Amino acid sequence: MSSLAVRKAAPAAGTTPGTAQGPPLRRRIALIPTITLLLGAVYTLLPVAWVVIASTKSGSELFSTFTFLPGTGLMGNLKDLNAYRDGVYWKWMGNSALYAGLGALLSTGVSAFSGYALATYRFKGREAIFNVLLAGVLMPPIILAIPQYLLMAKAGLTDSYLSVLLPQILSPYGVYLSRVYAAAAVPADVVEAGRMDGASEWRIFTRIAMPMMIPGMVTVFLFQFVAVWNNFLLPYIMLSDDEKFPITLGLFTLLQQGNSQPALYTLVITGAFLAVLPLIALFLVIQRFWSLDLLSGAVKS
Repeated sequence: MSSLAVRKAAPAAGTTPGTAQGPPLRRRIALIPTITLLLGAVYTLLPVAWVVIASTKSGSELFSTFTFLPGTGLMGNLKDLNAYRDGVYWKWMGNSALYAGLGALLSTGVSAFSGYALATYRFKGREAIFNVLLAGVLMPPIILAIPQYLLMAKAGLTDSYLSVLLPQILSPYGVYLSRVYAAAAVPADVVEAGRMDGASEWRIFTRIAMPMMIPGMVTVFLFQFVAVWNNFLLPYIMLSDDEKFPITLGLFTLLQQGNSQPALYTLVITGAFLAVLPLIALFLVIQRFWSLDLLSGAVKS
């Protein structure tokens, strides 16, 4: 009986009395990253929540005391936005879809070709090219805006769709990610086996390498689509015809006109809310292709 009582009274191995679930201080410290992430999420999502709620308010509700309660003016705002200049807002949305969709698709293709070549082939100057790409990743886009405008003006392409599309095709960050992912996802032995079987380099790339790189290419497409969709500076410099404006530049012109016509503020807020929806839909549609291996590969390299 005494030995049984001793066994019951003895603490579990690796613990101290009163701390069977681990030291309280360590548990509190472990909560710090979670709390930080929650605060970051609130900080990021709060403006989005404000836009969603404000888009439901009429002009009188918007400029009165603001509360986080939905208003009654959403349908009226949508009707006014649709009627503004015969629906020019939807023209801006279509332009953004063209710039972002086609630009991201072309950029993904160029990134895939370039990244695969840098990862697979050994040639003189390969590291120098890669270092230049890294410099391009670190360079702010605003530095290149004026030189790009001068080049387009020299070619007579300013105020055209191509003036916004062409500079978006080459993405140093996309090439960098593609190179990292191709090096991690496409084994050199598989490429060599294809060559030994007599396959051409193009066939090896399209039939062997590309299927392995699809998760990474979807990631590059997503990053580039979001970057082009949200781009403001390049269209602002290149375009003067508001029929070619993307949604970012179109909403900016509406906001400027709102200084003299406050009623347009509701259209700006409603338009901003609608402009976020395609990005959310894109994330939901292609999230199954998302690959964390791309980020882990970038850390390992």
